Amino acid sequence: MAAVVLAATRLLRGSRAWGRSRLRFGAPRYRQFSSGGAYPNIPLSAPLPGVPTPVFATVDGQEKFETKVSTLENGLRVASQNKFGQFCTVGILINSGSRYEAKYLSGIAHFLEKLAFSSTDRFDSKDGILLTLEEHGGICDCQASRDTTMYAVSADSKGLDTVVGLLAEVVLHPRLTEEEIEMARMAVQFELEDLNMRPDPEPLLTEMIHEAAYRENTVGLHRFCPTENIAKMDRDVLHSYLRNYYTPDRMVLAGVGIEHGHLVECARKHLLGARPAWGSGAAVDVDRSVAQYTGGVAKLERDMSKVSLGPAPFPELTHIMIGLESCSFLEADFIPFAVLNMMMGGGGSFSAGGPGKGMFTRLYLNVLNRHHWMYNATAYHHSYEDTGLLCIHASADPRQVREMVEIITKEFILMGGTVDVVELERAKTQLMSMLMMNLEARPVIFEDVGRQVLATRSRKLPHELCALIRDVRPEDIKRVASKMLRGKPAVAALGDLSDLPSYEHIQAALSSRDGRLPRTYRLFR
Repeated sequence: MAAVVLAATRLLRGSRAWGRSRLRFGAPRYRQFSSGGAYPNIPLSAPLPGVPTPVFATVDGQEKFETKVSTLENGLRVASQNKFGQFCTVGILINSGSRYEAKYLSGIAHFLEKLAFSSTDRFDSKDGILLTLEEHGGICDCQASRDTTMYAVSADSKGLDTVVGLLAEVVLHPRLTEEEIEMARMAVQFELEDLNMRPDPEPLLTEMIHEAAYRENTVGLHRFCPTENIAKMDRDVLHSYLRNYYTPDRMVLAGVGIEHGHLVECARKHLLGARPAWGSGAAVDVDRSVAQYTGGVAKLERDMSKVSLGPAPFPELTHIMIGLESCSFLEADFIPFAVLNMMMGGGGSFSAGGPGKGMFTRLYLNVLNRHHWMYNATAYHHSYEDTGLLCIHASADPRQVREMVEIITKEFILMGGTVDVVELERAKTQLMSMLMMNLEARPVIFEDVGRQVLATRSRKLPHELCALIRDVRPEDIKRVASKMLRGKPAVAALGDLSDLPSYEHIQAALSSRDGRLPRTYRLFR
């Protein structure tokens, strides 16, 4: 109690002393911030008086950012991009994937993705590889798509020689033991089960729309291993595929954050003259088929009423994806199609809003904001070296499927109509900002360098792409959309499909002037 009284006395004395000093010296002065009126009449767009003009660092043109490409004697391309920092991303991209499996068991690329960074001639196990990478602060990853397989490592730049040697081992000298293949079988089986159980059906619908659009050819072949092929995968099957597609002339060694000369030196040391585990015979059975767009429908009836595993019930939805053929990424029309895709935009029915959310795209303004019962409307653009696919994915209650399909077909028809200059400029700005923001990340730069050099043997720099985007005019959008609408549609449908319009009716709606479905009359409901 005495301590409390003593503390109160000291506090009272302190407050009296502060009051006397305030009377003697006046009220305390506060710092005047710029927002407080120091420069009251100067707009933010004008320089402040008395402040020296800033001098920014510059480079001589764009040559400092050029992607350097060299080709070794065996046909392997080496590409590098300057980016300053302690770490680098290096990898090997291969022109292989599910589109080349027409003469093989479907699912080989999926299996090779799961078997990546396993034991090799030099490393006894995956743990040995990971421990070696750990010495350089490294991580590794492998991704297989329809047309490209990518092995990548991010690590300290000082360990470049070790990293390139490790990549050469993983790509050219995998052991593919029976134990590892069995583990890959289990991983593939789990992924297939997860694909069919997950609440988000987008990966499954993407698989189905490709199957419908390119019936039994190239990019329409299954990207995921079919269940019936899991047990058939063995070392001989994998080697027969690797012998034809894992050849130096189909590979690019790409790196970001390293010196080009050093990367070429490492490539010569580890990848020039290397004899792969499946032998060094010439490839004799390479599939050079060009994608044949067929159009069509892929349907999967499924009970979607029990998708939610948590306590909150998830509404039963029917998912529809409608697509039309666009163009390859090698064509000049690829840029207008990319702008058109951004202009359509879309997303889920709930969004926090704010800049960059696409709230002023057509699928938000014309669809989600007007039809509250629609849960999703999103545009996607898939592009390959010989074809492309522009799709819209929509979902709603099964009882409103017909109305939902008609809304989407109307949006397709409107693509070929008048393009507002303001919405076009907004889409172009959003596309450029997305491009530049994505290219802030080193792994994204690596993938961009590798994929472009693999497809075209060179790379368009970001400022070149931005110039092409700025040049897109309303008539370009109308031209590519009108050309696209003359083709047959591809349709993928998942869920309760009892009210799904027929493929012929969807095709008729996309051929009409207003996108309306043909009227149907029923005697009994």
